Amino acid sequence: MALTPTDVSRIAQLARLELRDDEQAAMLTQLNEFFAIVEKMRAVDTSGVEPLYTPLSAIEDVTLRLREDAVTETNQREANMANAPARDDGLFLVPKVIE
Repeated sequence: MALTPTDVSRIAQLARLELRDDEQAAMLTQLNEFFAIVEKMRAVDTSGVEPLYTPLSAIEDVTLRLREDAVTETNQREANMANAPARDDGLFLVPKVIE
């Protein structure tokens, strides 16, 4: 899927970027190269390949080092809410930003 200069302009607009013509041309090249790599990766047949949770597990047996799920801090809600400009029943109140 090759992008066009119009696509790059739209992406820049959505990202709130102002690109000069030379920057837009460079971005077009970079994005198309990126998507070419993605297409190559999609072409690889990965059926039957077990996902790795860490790259090291491909070369050695790695056990996950998980900590015990235990409470380590006390409830500090009142201290955390002390500087809140508006609160209700232990929750921060914020102004509505979406209509």
